[in-house]
Amino acid sequence: MKRNVPKVVFKTRVRDESIGGDNPFRWQDLASDELFGGKRVVLFALPGAFTPTCSSTHLPGYEAHYDELRALGVDEVVCLSVNDAFTMFQWGKNLGVEKVRLLPDGNAEFTRKMGMLVDKSNLGFGYRSWRYSMVVKDGVIEKLFVEPGFADNAAEDPFEVSDVSTMLAYLRAS
Repeated sequence: MKRNVPKVVFKTRVRDESIGGDNPFRWQDLASDELFGGKRVVLFALPGAFTPTCSSTHLPGYEAHYDELRALGVDEVVCLSVNDAFTMFQWGKNLGVEKVRLLPDGNAEFTRKMGMLVDKSNLGFGYRSWRYSMVVKDGVIEKLFVEPGFADNAAEDPFEVSDVSTMLAYLRAS
């Protein structure tokens, strides 16, 4: 049985040229219905901005293959992390991300409602998202790839099935 993505409101920041200074951004709420409604979206979630695997491989892989994902019928590619909007913006700027939407789940509401919130206190992270990816079509989860070993304070941070190669293989076959 297919399930819907959680209904939440993300707190995002968008560029607003009418605001001067070094921080020309304003707050903008983004409802999950707006993000996923009427579209086919690939969302991948990871433990944190500026962390090793997330920065070296996970996000860069999706950014590098963005056009191919779009050619396979995906309307938008979204990277979600339990970080605030400011951190997500600086991370994207640091990595030169221009295509993948970086989505802050600062309160971990979406992550919790997805059942993917884990305690990573053993690493000093607090509560974060478990690593996963999914295809969402008009708000309904079409396919979900969850990394093995889901657990609080897991000793490992597997990166085997939420990668862009797995996603591309699924999209090519579907």
